[in-house]
Amino acid sequence: MSLISGRTRAQRKQLSGSTKDTPIDLTDGTDATLSPRLSKPAATPIITALPTHPPISLTRLPHDDHKLLLQKQDFLQKYAITVPRTLKRNAPEAVSATLVFAQQEAGTAVCIHPSGLVLTCAHCVAENETELDLEKDHWLLFTSGRAVSAKCVAWDPQRDLALLRITGASVTTTRENPDDISFPAVILADEAPQLGTGLVCIGHPGSEDLEANEAGVATGYDVLHLSTGSFCGYAEGQNLQDNSDIGALQHDCWTYWGHSGAPLLDRKTGTLVGMHSSWDDEAGMRRGVALEAVKVFLEGRL
Repeated sequence: MSLISGRTRAQRKQLSGSTKDTPIDLTDGTDATLSPRLSKPAATPIITALPTHPPISLTRLPHDDHKLLLQKQDFLQKYAITVPRTLKRNAPEAVSATLVFAQQEAGTAVCIHPSGLVLTCAHCVAENETELDLEKDHWLLFTSGRAVSAKCVAWDPQRDLALLRITGASVTTTRENPDDISFPAVILADEAPQLGTGLVCIGHPGSEDLEANEAGVATGYDVLHLSTGSFCGYAEGQNLQDNSDIGALQHDCWTYWGHSGAPLLDRKTGTLVGMHSSWDDEAGMRRGVALEAVKVFLEGRL
């Protein structure tokens, strides 16, 4: 069976006949399956107050990316997705804790701590070690349209996980003190889901059809999409701590390019049970990073 992960445009172009680059081992010689490849100590957060609509002089994004950020922000401020009643009742912050990336390739993330710790897939931050820049500002938008800038503080290509810390956030009122900003966040589940557990996936489908024969074909999808499905177990024989080629978790929630990093939530409790990352192109099964890998990656960081 051919396993093809649904990631970015660059990866898609390299799928045919290519082999995965061997990541540089930045560990101290311990088992690579048990230690993140790269991390920085999490310092006390200092969050800069940003304008509601950050200007290009502040974001320093290319013109097209900055324009796209504002377009996505405008959409999110006007649009609200329909949330299952049980999820809304038991986990009211589950949807509001989701974020979308501003760049053209899209990407999704989720806030896991009110202080501004954001979890996503490693390949949403950098395809490889060479591309990784710990000083780079990543611009994202909460589902409310609130703009934030964040820096990567931990990156693990083997588990395909990255942790960002919010460094700047648009203030919603003139009274809001940046030192007291609290962000909506999801709660990690205590244990892995049972086979067949109902799931909710909240993600950011890309605006361009990357499967079309020509470039620039629009998908027509909204900036944010909520889909439901179920937990379908783990890929047989795959190490849950190794998602470098394709995610070990299996689910059947609808996803598209740009859903990488989308939270997989228990439909009843709203707790985080995994992260969507990829898919088995041949079998049509969506894949993700298991809760077990998320917990090992975050150990000592929360």
